[in-house]
Amino acid sequence: MDDKVSVGKISVSSDSVSTLNSEDFVLVSRLGDETPSSTNNGSDDEKTGLKVISEEGVSFKIVGNGSEQQLQRELEDVLMDPSVADIGLRSEKGMDGVCGGDRGPLATTSSPVPPGSDPLSAQPPKLEMVLPVQTAQESELNERSYRDESSSDGSPGSPILDEDSVVFSQLTYLGCASVNAPRSELEALRMMSILRGQCQLPLDVTLSVPGVSEGTVRLLDPNASTEIANYPIYKILFCVRGHDGTPESDCFAFTESHYNAEIFRIHVFRCQIQEAVSRILYSFATAFRRSAKKTVLSCQQPAPHTPDTDLFTFTVSLEIREDDGKGTFSAVAKDKDKQSFKLRAGMDKKIFIYILQTSNKELAIERCFGLLLSPGKNVKNSDMHLLDLESMGKSSDGKSYIITGSWNPNTPQFQPVNEETPKDKFMYVTTAVDLVITEVEEPVRFLLETRVRVCSPNDRLFWPFSKRNYTETFYLKLRQMERKERKNPASDTLYEVVSLESETEREKRKTTASPDIMPTGTGTTAPSPPEDDEEEDNDEPLLSGSGDVSKECAEKILETWGDLLTKWHMNLSVRPRQLPALVRSGIPEALRGEVWQLLAGCHNNDHQVEEYRTLITKESPQDSAITRDINRTFPAHDYFKDTGGDGQDSLYKICKAYSVYDEEIGYCQGQSFLAAVLLLHMPEEQAFSVLVKIMFDYGLRDLFKQNFEDLHCKFFQLERLMQEYIPDLYNHFLNVGLEAHMYASQWFLTLFTAKFPLYMVFHIIDLLLCEGISVIFNVALALLKTSKDDLIQTDFEGALKFFRVPVPKRYRSEENAKKLMELACSIKISQKKLKKFEKEYHTLREQQEQQEPPIERYERENRRLQEANMRLEQENDDLAHELVGSKIALRKDLDNAEEKADALNKELLLTKQKLVDSEDEKRRLEEESAQLKEMCRRELDKSESEIKKNGSIIGEYKQICTQLSERLEKQQTANRGELEKIRSKVGGCEKCRSLFNKEGRVRAAATTSAGGAETDEEKEDLKNQLREMELELAQTKLQLVEAECKIQDLEHHLGLAFNEVQAAKKTWFNRTLSSIKTVTGTKETT
Repeated sequence: MDDKVSVGKISVSSDSVSTLNSEDFVLVSRLGDETPSSTNNGSDDEKTGLKVISEEGVSFKIVGNGSEQQLQRELEDVLMDPSVADIGLRSEKGMDGVCGGDRGPLATTSSPVPPGSDPLSAQPPKLEMVLPVQTAQESELNERSYRDESSSDGSPGSPILDEDSVVFSQLTYLGCASVNAPRSELEALRMMSILRGQCQLPLDVTLSVPGVSEGTVRLLDPNASTEIANYPIYKILFCVRGHDGTPESDCFAFTESHYNAEIFRIHVFRCQIQEAVSRILYSFATAFRRSAKKTVLSCQQPAPHTPDTDLFTFTVSLEIREDDGKGTFSAVAKDKDKQSFKLRAGMDKKIFIYILQTSNKELAIERCFGLLLSPGKNVKNSDMHLLDLESMGKSSDGKSYIITGSWNPNTPQFQPVNEETPKDKFMYVTTAVDLVITEVEEPVRFLLETRVRVCSPNDRLFWPFSKRNYTETFYLKLRQMERKERKNPASDTLYEVVSLESETEREKRKTTASPDIMPTGTGTTAPSPPEDDEEEDNDEPLLSGSGDVSKECAEKILETWGDLLTKWHMNLSVRPRQLPALVRSGIPEALRGEVWQLLAGCHNNDHQVEEYRTLITKESPQDSAITRDINRTFPAHDYFKDTGGDGQDSLYKICKAYSVYDEEIGYCQGQSFLAAVLLLHMPEEQAFSVLVKIMFDYGLRDLFKQNFEDLHCKFFQLERLMQEYIPDLYNHFLNVGLEAHMYASQWFLTLFTAKFPLYMVFHIIDLLLCEGISVIFNVALALLKTSKDDLIQTDFEGALKFFRVPVPKRYRSEENAKKLMELACSIKISQKKLKKFEKEYHTLREQQEQQEPPIERYERENRRLQEANMRLEQENDDLAHELVGSKIALRKDLDNAEEKADALNKELLLTKQKLVDSEDEKRRLEEESAQLKEMCRRELDKSESEIKKNGSIIGEYKQICTQLSERLEKQQTANRGELEKIRSKVGGCEKCRSLFNKEGRVRAAATTSAGGAETDEEKEDLKNQLREMELELAQTKLQLVEAECKIQDLEHHLGLAFNEVQAAKKTWFNRTLSSIKTVTGTKETT
């Protein structure tokens, strides 16, 4: 971004040169003094016929609100350094006595523009950058021109010319006069003609034109080589030459401004060599075109060598980036107060080391062979852990050497820095980088010790306020080696390391070595740098971006906001009732980014984020104005003060994207302050979305439309409110001639962001997003009320100075700012009252227009319509171009859509065919399923009938078995009874007793034959009876066994049948039904 820096936008032709390099808050009118600007930033290449840019705007005066010219001069306070006022005044004094005789009146003439010939209403030819072609006569002039070296003879009266300045001799100074339109070519030519014709005592001078925008144009006495007057380049607004064929063809002039002056002056010169005029204008164009880059580069030149020429200084910066969950690594926040990095546990990280040599002869870094990290402080070398190197090499500008390494905190050695640290506690991390330097014999190690705090991975991430890098300065002392001392005489090594010391170590050593040199009396000690809040109360205005805003907040307040945000996220379309009361007390700094987006309605802005990423790739017509303002936005804030840093880069992209997004308004000077405030609380995509909401939904862009018509209405409303709420101060301002636009312009256009401390600015944005832009009136009235006693004691100049310097400084104190905001919130201003004042303003405006001569009104309306017509024609051309491009793109999209439609139709036909087949298959499966169900039902009925039949058979078998058992028991009982009878009979018979023993068994046959016959018969009868009884008993037992076998067989068959039925129910039937359901469901899905 360094190469984009420019001091001003230049417009060059062979006839005129215009610049916007002064640090003015510019209001631009392109074609007339009432022509609305579509860009408001001095764009000079947008319309046909555009040549000269006018900053003073329209010339008509609105009753009670001053002119656009006065408004422009007051808006200069936003960006201009007041220290240049003294230089401008000296320049004015130096020129007052140049013209004598008849030129006296010319020096004070206001040169009014006659009606109908307003120089701003003319349509000069379009500006082009035309470099003059050097002719033979110009070559002769170049021989006469010489550099400032030839004039620096060291005499006391000789001026000190700027480097690269070009000196032109044989010039005549014709005089100066006041002008109302410092960038109007017509008025400049008219004044050139008047001064050329009326000047009777011309003055021979030598003109020195610098080659850079930081230089000074000087008028020299050609005889005494003394300086007559000087004009800084940033004060010169316009340079013009006389037209060919006119008496003024050998003349040229330039206009210059005074800081907070009421007039602009034009200085006219005549050249004895007419062709020299083109060369002079070319020199002015060169001075306008040169940016501050040369100065920046000169500041970056190596510092002068110290007496010890072997001392080399390096600046080493450490940046830690963390995985943001979106596939990228973002720089971690750094606590400004405690200077500690805020890390999240468990997240992969990357380490970036930036090494920049700042003094002495440049040493060549050959490579890095080690990037090491370890938790703790004063770590031993053995405890350092090597990281994986990802890249190393020179930066794009070739100044720094960048080393990148990956850090996995989940490894065991980094466990201490992967656990959450308690609140208000921190720990140290030591980082080391080992470098091989070509000219140094041994490797060089830079050691960085920085503080870190580890928080939960679920903590909200807030945009950092301070620099994200930790920077340390190292002093490397080397000793030049003799060739014989080198290990390899043929190598490039020239030095060996004597010592390496960091700035921190040096300070500690000084403190430790001289503990008794502390100031105890009136001794001379080096003063410590003052804090931001301890600046001297001098006449210097407070720098924008001043003041620190702490993130500390009471736990009770955070809990209240946490509950509110939880409820709010449940229904984002409705704001909680208690929200306005909490916002009036101030949103906690840690929550502002989130709450601002919710208040602005940017919680769902993915489409605008994508649009922003597209917009930043396009070219902006206001690129130079944006680049110029970026360097002057919040110079007191660490995040934006570095040229080319992350803050300025993001701010540039936001302003550029908005200038492309809003073509009607474009980039407006002062817009960068509001964008910077948003950028301090959220990433640039979300900051752009909120900026768009404020400009469109909150009506801020309306202030820049229609020649600032709405802004003048706001001034009128403020004065009417002052008349009602602060009548004595209103009357005092009326008496001294101080109007609202002279002090309140930047209040409305920048929303107080340009000059006031950040604590107050953030609170104002809180109220603005919650209650609307009318809050500006509350804050303005509160400022006027609190400053009333001081303002009543001042005159016109004193009041302006009081608004510019003491008022912003008064609220550096957080307590004073709180009281002011409480007063602002207590002032009740109804919208009905503001509407009434707005109607009064429009009524006064209509009356003024009616009093204006019709011809002038019609001419102004004609100019306005012409510009609108030109703008619409340009927009029409742009739209036509876009239409052609969109038609081509639409044709391509249509062809692609037709191809996709054909493919989808084919797929649809195939799908329909598959659907028909699936339906047929479904019907077939449904029929099969019905058949299977019917078959299963029949089988189930059959099984149930068989079960019933088997059950009846089993019952009959059981009954039969029971009967048989009963018969058997009865038979056995009868047999036992008969057996007992037989035994009793046998026991009663003596004969039989001898034949049977006590157990009833037959004894051995008697050998006697007495009674042999009877005994044999009886014996035979008994045997027969016994045999029959045994046979009958055996048959009964057999029947019993057979019955038991049949019972067992039947029970076995019953069990098998029951198991088969249960198995059939559980397996086959279920599997069949499941398969049917599965097939049917699949087909329906298909």
